[in-house]
Amino acid sequence: MDLSTETFTPQSALPGQPSAVSKLRVVVYGWIALLTAALIVYATTIGFVWDEGFHAVAAQLIAHGKRPYLDFCFPQTPLNAYWNSLWIRLFGENWRVLHVVAVLEIGGAMFLAAQWILTRFPVARWRWAAAIVAVSFIGLHTEVVQFGPIAQAYAIAMFLLTAAFRVAVLWPERPRSATLSFATAVLSAGAAASTLLTAPAAAVFFGWFCLKATGVRRLRNAVAFVIGAVIPFAPVLWLFARAPKIVFFNIVQYQAIYRRYDWPGATPHDIDVLSAWLADGQSLLLVLLSAYALYFLVRKSGWAAEIRSQYYLCACAAAALTIYISTAHPTFARYFIVAVPLVAIVAAVGMYAFASRMTDSHRPLWPTAILVAVLLLAYGRAIFDERDAATWGQYERITKIVHDVTPKNGIIYADELVYFLLKQAPPSGMEFSYSHKVQLSAAEEKLYHIVSDKELDKLVAAGHFATVETCSDDRTDEMHLDQVFAHKKDVQDCSIFWGWKQGPNK
Repeated sequence: MDLSTETFTPQSALPGQPSAVSKLRVVVYGWIALLTAALIVYATTIGFVWDEGFHAVAAQLIAHGKRPYLDFCFPQTPLNAYWNSLWIRLFGENWRVLHVVAVLEIGGAMFLAAQWILTRFPVARWRWAAAIVAVSFIGLHTEVVQFGPIAQAYAIAMFLLTAAFRVAVLWPERPRSATLSFATAVLSAGAAASTLLTAPAAAVFFGWFCLKATGVRRLRNAVAFVIGAVIPFAPVLWLFARAPKIVFFNIVQYQAIYRRYDWPGATPHDIDVLSAWLADGQSLLLVLLSAYALYFLVRKSGWAAEIRSQYYLCACAAAALTIYISTAHPTFARYFIVAVPLVAIVAAVGMYAFASRMTDSHRPLWPTAILVAVLLLAYGRAIFDERDAATWGQYERITKIVHDVTPKNGIIYADELVYFLLKQAPPSGMEFSYSHKVQLSAAEEKLYHIVSDKELDKLVAAGHFATVETCSDDRTDEMHLDQVFAHKKDVQDCSIFWGWKQGPNK
């Protein structure tokens, strides 16, 4: 079949088969609901990432009236922390609350991607299949499953970027309105105000509105976009007005200089991360299908220019994110999941273009089923591999021991996760454990709410802490904890020390 003859039909129904199409829509939305439910089960049982601890603590502190940067170190844009603090205020200081909210954001991204494909994919017969594929690439991607439904900002960024794309592509239908430019800016800048990993997407969307309009409309769109982009950064601007040096250190200086401090293997690590997709079946499929989709759109499709331009926008935003994240030093595979919904939308075109040439173009069931089966197997393998990984349940056991052995008013040195579970504010300077590696002057440490490892070692030896909890063998040795404390309790790879006995060698 010559695919260039396929035409764009904006209505989702196939001629003469409205009931069949309605049933297929139910299948797509049912699949989204099933994946969301599976993610909720995962997120509320074994979902866990150690780095989410300082995000959870930040939300907890904000819920109690503290200000990021000014009252504690938090080298992130703060919108996600404020968002999480809202849910903590509403439903209590529980990690499951934060995880369920993140899952619903991922579910929202899946719905937005699927609903756009169901109404805008040019080949009506393949709409449900393309939607299923896009949803599966999002909801079954192992990095999304592991790092999406947690307290960090990945899930909200995925949702906001997908929503921004959905609003941006409405422009051809409402060319006289600057509202779409404004709304797209609020959404895409909202993602950046949650994590700066997504900042390039806003620039791509800004370029879209500038290119699409001319004359006065272009100026109106540009002004509306700039105004909209400022709104999500209002908390940062408010805090910056009060303490510009402190805010600059957290958002700019720490990220540019100190996040790779004392990490001599950062470059080999980055090479490993940037090449890991070659050995990851899910990511490899996603990349190859997306690349083929672009070839198809440019050379083979014959689709209307407007619909192709919308896919190009999606691909450009995803490419900008990928290139930018690749320059982070060090970078991590999980950073790239903010682009997964956008890449998945493009990959759905690639699946259609490839499968319709390899099989009967009127029968999308089997190619779709095979692809989803492959993604499901990879998903299952990833869950199996995590069977012995750390969980919030492990830290709940650790926290109970810490609570039981610590005397009233005793000061605790612990991971951020323990402070969150204790519902207790960390000692000043211990809200963000990575900051302990930073070496600054005493005045700067006080200003930025940082305590160095060197200073912590002195405090431990002096008996400042009644209890110390750590999962780092290196820190255990550096602080001589076995000599400093009389008692020790191990929980898997973590240890709790208490009962100060006058320090080492005394």
